[in-house]
Amino acid sequence: MSLRRTLPILALAGAAVALTACATFQRGPVGNTAVPQPAQAVDLNRYAGLWYEIGRYENGFERDCEGVTARYAVRDDGLVGILNSCRQGGLTGEEKTVEGKAKIVEGSRNAKLKVSFFGPFYVGDYWVLARAEDYSWSIVGEPSGRYLWLLSRTPHPSRDVRDAILRRTRELGYDLSMVRETRQP
Repeated sequence: MSLRRTLPILALAGAAVALTACATFQRGPVGNTAVPQPAQAVDLNRYAGLWYEIGRYENGFERDCEGVTARYAVRDDGLVGILNSCRQGGLTGEEKTVEGKAKIVEGSRNAKLKVSFFGPFYVGDYWVLARAEDYSWSIVGEPSGRYLWLLSRTPHPSRDVRDAILRRTRELGYDLSMVRETRQP
C-alpha cells in the first residue's frame, strides 16, 4: 500500500482513538449502579416541545451551563430533532446551542432513543425513565448511571412537583447528592 493511501487511514484511526479518549475522560462518577429499564411508553408528539433542565449529574459537555433547555420536535423522516441551549458561565452568559437528532430504539415504546450531536461519530443513549402522566416533567438517564437529567415544562416548577421528581428519582436508584441544581432565569 502506498504512503498516499496509508496516511489518510492512519489519520482517521488516530482521530477515532482521540475521540474515544475524550469521551472516556469526560465520564463522571456512577450515580446509579442498577439503572432500571424505562417503564412508561412515550407519546413523542406529547413529549415534543420545550423542556427546562432543573437538575443534572454534572458532565463535561454542560460544564458551567445555566439556563439549560432542550427542544424536541418530531421530524417527517421519523427522527426526533433536538436543539439544546445553555448560558455559559451563568444566567447572563453567552448562549450556546447545539443541534442533534435522535432515532427511536425499536421495541422501546419510544422510551429509548439513540442521540447524535456530532454526526455518526458519537451516539449516546437517551432513556425516558419516568415522566408525569401529563408530560409536565421527565427523568432522563442512560444505562451507565453516569448521566441524569431532571426536566420540567416550566423553569421553576412548584415545590410539590420538584419533590415528586426527586422522590421518583430516588425510587429509580439515583444518588440525589450528585444532582446539581440548574439555575433558570
